[in-house]
Amino acid sequence: MTVFEGTFTQLESVKLAIVIGRFNDLITTKLLEGCQDCLKRHGVNPDPHGTQVDYIWVPGSFEIPMVANQLALSGRYDAIICLGAVIRGHTPHFDYVAAEVSKGIAASAFQTGVPVIFGILTTDSMQQALERAGIKSNKGWDYAMNALEMVSLMRQMRHKGRSGPYLPNTIGATSTPVLSAGVDTDESSEFSTESGDRSNP
Repeated sequence: MTVFEGTFTQLESVKLAIVIGRFNDLITTKLLEGCQDCLKRHGVNPDPHGTQVDYIWVPGSFEIPMVANQLALSGRYDAIICLGAVIRGHTPHFDYVAAEVSKGIAASAFQTGVPVIFGILTTDSMQQALERAGIKSNKGWDYAMNALEMVSLMRQMRHKGRSGPYLPNTIGATSTPVLSAGVDTDESSEFSTESGDRSNP
């Protein structure tokens, strides 16, 4: 029997997309920094003007799954990393958003065969979110590691599929330019330093 296990080497050709929610950007920008640091230390160039990582900013976590799905369907990326923060307030809003985001991200991965990493913090308080975005540790690093490991693992399985029972997943292959109307590569690759009062409703 064959054992498949992802590694963190030979990443020069990896192509990633990172989808970031602007809502709670005090948290999401810190997660992004941790993610970029991890990628850089593992040989992936996180420069938004480079060729390996594209950045797509969306209004909030709820919009992340739709964009992640379109990116996965494009066939241009080895993995998609989703970064967001949903913080519990005094209304049921948290439960609805957290549930739909998690289901949407999972569905994108299942439907396309592209690793879509769940990097959405779901916490009871801003303090808990801050602790996970750099005060104690930065989960952004972990999300990047998950993406790199899954890219390696999927490549191994698809390579094996050429001569064994593991078949390459072609669900996401499409000739339709699904990104042409929604994502401008020049604008989507720019960082945002926009800030303001984005308290959870």
